[in-house]
Amino acid sequence: MATESRQSITDRRTLIERQRELEALDAAFRELRGTTEGLSRARRRGLLALTGRAGLGKTALITEARARAAASGLTVLSGRGGESEQGSAFRVVRQLMQPSLARMDEAQRHALLGSWYDIVAAVLGLEAKGATPAPDPTGVREGLDWVMTRLTVQQAPVVLLLDDLHWADAESLSWLASFASRIEDLPLLIVVAYRPDELPPEAGELRGLVADHGDRPHDLAPLTADGVAQIVRSEIGETAEDQFCKECWLATTGSPFEAVELAIRLAERNLGGTADDLPAMRELAAAITGPGLIARLERLGTATVRFAHTAAVLGSPFAPQLAATIAVLGEQAAAEATRKLRAARILAEGHGPEGELEFVHPLITTTIYESISTDFRAGLHDAAAQAVLAAGYGPAVAARHLLEVPCDGSTETVECLREAAREYLRAGATEAAGRLLTRALQEPPLPKDRAAILHELACATFLMEPTATVRHLRQALAEPDVDPDLRASVVFRLTQALAHTDQMAEAVRVATEEAKHAPNPRVKLRMQADQFVWGMFRTEDRDSPARSRTLARLAEHLPGRSLEERYILGLRAWDAVMRGEPRKTALGYAEKALHGGMSWTDENRGFEVPASVALVFMYGDRPRQAEELFETGIAECVAKGWCGSHLALGQSLAGYIRYRRGCLAEAEDLELQGLRIADRVEGAVPAQWFAVGILVQTLLARGRVTEARALADRYHFGEATPNAVIYPDPRTVYAELLLAEGRHAEAVRLLSSVGEWLDGRAWRNPSWCPWQLRLASALAPTAPQEAIGHAQDAVRRAREFGAASAIGQALHTLAEVTGGPAAVDLYAEAVDHLEQSPAAYELARAQVGHGAALSRNGRLQEAADRLYQGLEGAVHCGAEALAARARGELSTAGMRPLPLRYVQADTLTAQELRTAELTVKGHPVAVVAKELRLTEQGVRQLLSRVYRKIGTDAAGLAGFLEDRPRRHH
Repeated sequence: MATESRQSITDRRTLIERQRELEALDAAFRELRGTTEGLSRARRRGLLALTGRAGLGKTALITEARARAAASGLTVLSGRGGESEQGSAFRVVRQLMQPSLARMDEAQRHALLGSWYDIVAAVLGLEAKGATPAPDPTGVREGLDWVMTRLTVQQAPVVLLLDDLHWADAESLSWLASFASRIEDLPLLIVVAYRPDELPPEAGELRGLVADHGDRPHDLAPLTADGVAQIVRSEIGETAEDQFCKECWLATTGSPFEAVELAIRLAERNLGGTADDLPAMRELAAAITGPGLIARLERLGTATVRFAHTAAVLGSPFAPQLAATIAVLGEQAAAEATRKLRAARILAEGHGPEGELEFVHPLITTTIYESISTDFRAGLHDAAAQAVLAAGYGPAVAARHLLEVPCDGSTETVECLREAAREYLRAGATEAAGRLLTRALQEPPLPKDRAAILHELACATFLMEPTATVRHLRQALAEPDVDPDLRASVVFRLTQALAHTDQMAEAVRVATEEAKHAPNPRVKLRMQADQFVWGMFRTEDRDSPARSRTLARLAEHLPGRSLEERYILGLRAWDAVMRGEPRKTALGYAEKALHGGMSWTDENRGFEVPASVALVFMYGDRPRQAEELFETGIAECVAKGWCGSHLALGQSLAGYIRYRRGCLAEAEDLELQGLRIADRVEGAVPAQWFAVGILVQTLLARGRVTEARALADRYHFGEATPNAVIYPDPRTVYAELLLAEGRHAEAVRLLSSVGEWLDGRAWRNPSWCPWQLRLASALAPTAPQEAIGHAQDAVRRAREFGAASAIGQALHTLAEVTGGPAAVDLYAEAVDHLEQSPAAYELARAQVGHGAALSRNGRLQEAADRLYQGLEGAVHCGAEALAARARGELSTAGMRPLPLRYVQADTLTAQELRTAELTVKGHPVAVVAKELRLTEQGVRQLLSRVYRKIGTDAAGLAGFLEDRPRRHH
């Protein structure tokens, strides 16, 4: 018989037949403590999983883990999935992080979150400092990584306990899987518990991570007959008969939850565990779950049943006052219902804020919820939505309930769903927002609101379902009387989605048609800008020359007062570069476009034009200005939480600018960063093309041909032609790889097709695409005269554009394919031009080539000077193969390399600064040389070094010097 002095099995710290799991937890805790005590630097278990079907004791193990972790001095952060809360985005994330943030004051929270504050504010239930931008999911995950990392460092060592993970929301699961794969260096242990057969598809990555993370999941087994007997006898006494205990095991199927509940009820009935008690035992066992539980609940009275139904609709944990309001029960009736449900072991005290209640076990919640009739359950959800709004819980909480209510054409429901969707978009939960907006369209909304909701839905699906985005936007355009500004936004988003799904021609057609029918000049100009954008970035565009003429006429008289005008001017600048018009023309339009500002993160205009304007300065030999614009644009993307394809492309193009300046190691680092980001973003194919192409080119410049080939093969680079214009041109870059491998014939065929394509578009700037230079190099061994012809034409085109770097590179190639004594002067001219440019790597190449040519013509002293200069430049740029070639040329000529003088890249020496100042004032080289007591050649070398350091040419030197005091300050 049970006695009052006996300790209940539910109050003890022992768990029956779970010693293996407890030992695994203790071992993981010891390893975790070792990371902060200096005992272990390489933990094998950063992730531990407890799995099994419902009722096998996962929650009991998590509870025991919490107690043992706290007793060991570990910080515990916990969260729990809820069956009715799976649609509430980031619910589990909030459970993990909010308690720590709640203990901080506002200043401490801002200090902790730093620049990530506005990005993760909506996710964590905080108030953003300013406007609430809509970050992309990748940016939100990065921000949450930052928050959890900071919390871990502050409170180390930390244990994350996550129960019922099979019911966690998709957004939390996505973040957890991403974060858990990168925690090796953190003093952190993640313990998860879930039902493996009920994990949603979103948990696939996490499931794989668990399987590959040291231990396999600890799959809990049902209790043995002896285990159940131990539980039963602990409650009713050791005199319980063996057969009775075995029958208890059969009745509970070895479920620890059911065994404990049955044992407690046996003790409450004062049963001794004999054969005569078997009928009563079976009755009690049947009442723990399923129909028996519902029958037991109904015996507690109508008011109690209504309270339990409401609680099941709200989900655990819940506020009893809120449940009473929905159930229409007074204070006393609600208190009585709570007492009865707790006495029946249906409800228990919650672990959340004071006064909350929760169901004893999720099986009870599910059983009661499914017992409610469909119509009555919908009514309860409807009442719950109104009650949570009135109680100040917010639209997102109410929206969860509205999703369970039949459509009724309610404008209030539509507005609540839209507002909740906006909350989710601000939190980067695009899928959750999409679900709510889809439901809002089914309500349905008023006809006048339908186009706007379709546009909002398209924005929500854009990053993950661009095909669905196209469908939604076409439906929006089909609606009558769409507001002109809204229509313009719809058209831009549609053209962008079409472009991102490789339908460039259709994007151009849509923009062209809309431009014809635009209702006012401002909107018409904006539509024309969109038309030019997608036409310009479309690979196959037979109307390119005509479009360029139209663009030139349109831009000629625009003052740049509005953003629409500035976009047109920016496109005109980019078109001028592509066509090879004088660089002053292109730079003039670019500067005019920037006057008044141009955002990189305008959701209705995109980043294509601002990025192109920045690159105009790069091609125009002013890369420092291009870098500053990219730094601003990237910072804008990061501040807004756009850490996906936008950031990948920004990093890649920033690396391209470094490559053009000759900072090859920095370029490689930036390209690798951009490629890593692009790889994480599903469907970011254009961003990958940019990153891979520039990285291949950088690796070739560094002499690492094998690595470049491996990279190209891994991404199938060179196997297909993209429908969008990519720069540097992928086919030309691939031809450069072929040349490095000695496959000249293949390179000739590929480059000839590139030339036909570009000439057909009247894009003739060798600075943008040096296909003629590469073709000349490929033809030189077999068709030298044809090679010289291509190189001479490239020189002519480069002179027309006027950038010193382009002229110098073209002359260098002409010198290479010409050969003989005539090449010496061509090399010298190439060096002269490149010394006036910021192209440090190209200068070093030309210097080494010039030195080799001088050496072959017997001019050894001049050759030595040039080769030393080229060697120094190659080492400074990180061009290992070029440096090896320079050493080889010196050795062949019987000379030893001198010690190198490493140039500091970010500072000007006093001599360099004085040289620059005198040059800007217009003093001839001879005068500058006399004042500084240098040779004229020495002055030119100093100036060349200055241009490389500051990333500009002679034309940009004055502006740099004027701005230098402000920058220094």
